[in-house]
Amino acid sequence: MPKDLDVAVIGGGHNSLVTAAYLAKKGLAVTVFEAKPIIGGAAVTEEFLPGYRNSTCSYLVGLLSPLVVKELGLTQAGLRVVQRPANDFVPLPNNRYLLNTGNYADFNKQLESLSAGDAKGYAALDADLSSVVGAIKSLMDCTPPNLGGKFSSFKSAASAAWQMKSLSAHSQTVLARLMTQSAAEFLSYYLKGEGIKGGYGWLSAVGNFQPPSMPGSAYVLLHHCFAASNDEAGTWGHAIGGMGAVSDTIAKVARAAGVKIEVNAPVQKVLTKNGVATGVVLKDGREIKAKRVAAGCNPQILYQKLIDQGLLNDDVRTSMEHYKNHSGTLRMNVALSELPNFTCIPGTNQQTHHASSVVISPSLDYLEDAYDDAKRGGWAKKPALEMWISSTIDDTLAPKGKHVASLFCQHFHKTLSGGRSWDDHKEEAADAAIAAVTEYAPNFKQSIIGRKVLSPTDLERDYNLTGGDIFHGSLHLDQIYSMRPVPRYADYRTPVPNLYLCGSGAHPGGGVTGMPGRNAAREILRDVKSWRPRRPAV
Repeated sequence: MPKDLDVAVIGGGHNSLVTAAYLAKKGLAVTVFEAKPIIGGAAVTEEFLPGYRNSTCSYLVGLLSPLVVKELGLTQAGLRVVQRPANDFVPLPNNRYLLNTGNYADFNKQLESLSAGDAKGYAALDADLSSVVGAIKSLMDCTPPNLGGKFSSFKSAASAAWQMKSLSAHSQTVLARLMTQSAAEFLSYYLKGEGIKGGYGWLSAVGNFQPPSMPGSAYVLLHHCFAASNDEAGTWGHAIGGMGAVSDTIAKVARAAGVKIEVNAPVQKVLTKNGVATGVVLKDGREIKAKRVAAGCNPQILYQKLIDQGLLNDDVRTSMEHYKNHSGTLRMNVALSELPNFTCIPGTNQQTHHASSVVISPSLDYLEDAYDDAKRGGWAKKPALEMWISSTIDDTLAPKGKHVASLFCQHFHKTLSGGRSWDDHKEEAADAAIAAVTEYAPNFKQSIIGRKVLSPTDLERDYNLTGGDIFHGSLHLDQIYSMRPVPRYADYRTPVPNLYLCGSGAHPGGGVTGMPGRNAAREILRDVKSWRPRRPAV
């Protein structure tokens, strides 16, 4: 390892690895320091029962930027993402269901059978979302303008304004509604049926501790509409080998470019001299000198634990104190002796619906009730959830004839009331999620061979997801774009010159996108070319 690195990267999550790879490809000497024994952060594959492996936190590929895949050569390096035969399967009461295989004629018949007129409404909804996704998605590749910023920020703001100008008057209206309305209001503008509104409304609840009636929740729905697995818009795919294959492939590319990766190397603080970042101090006492430092951790960890507080002004410290980390998520992996036998589509033989996302969210009221149960320090009696049985298309994860499934569940308060501990109650809460699936597939509970449950406390303790927040900060309107993570520092830089934020706490936020890492690398390279650090913030 050279005495003075060009860049020391804090954390070995997928975004940190993306940043490291881009920088190394430009000839910089980069080392990544990861606290855990393995790299990947929340995009990892782990054995949770002997012979049974699965993605532990994130579980599907859809938001991963095609730019990152292409520019880093991830496909050539071995990443293989497989499309699923169907997108979503929503079992409903009275043995009814919605199953979207991409055959619109068939799906329209299902919609009409549940609520007359919804086929037309769904087509309008799909068209309106598609009309704004392109323009908004293009902003994900760009550095947000800093509020009150200098010329470079004005240029960024002008670029964003130009993207919005490209939208038609109708699409601008749709975007305005998405940014201000609740998911319930937005969906009810198009749809009447409770089943389709519940299934679509699930997107607004993913990692978002808000009810569908909360203004702003429609944006989270939009965030999950950016999916484009293998460049096919609106789809989510599966990485063969689980999400750890995504991180491992990025790490492979990074190492090939010269990046060194140290595991079991937690960073204790950021070194500074005269208010400028000069490296990191590891927990083992080593001081690593570096010309620049990039942090892939949650912003609160960086700003409150790793930076000398004397280098931050009152506005920044106060903003960080009020930064919201709360996704209300419980995550579980289960090993199965057989596939679920849904009463609406019977059979344990593998069928199309088994290889889709099984969404237990039969209505907006169901989602609302799940939030209401949790909001005062509890958890949903009937959780909303998405189940992905990954072994249906990936035989590397489970023994022959057996299966593994991911359950991503909402809503679970990060802090239980009455002094209760998640360590004491997580299995009870997980039982509620199992019961929610078993209500539609009566064999499900008895088919479970073993399970691993991650409460909000586990997600924070084991994966450094502050508050159990899967996005490194809630995707609420006051924490996106120029407000992420704090005003005046949305451009991946921080109040400490030569210190950068490259994780999901930066724009465009959470999900396995690689975009915060790519965008941060671009800004670092711009500063490298300028030959001088910025002045310390006052």
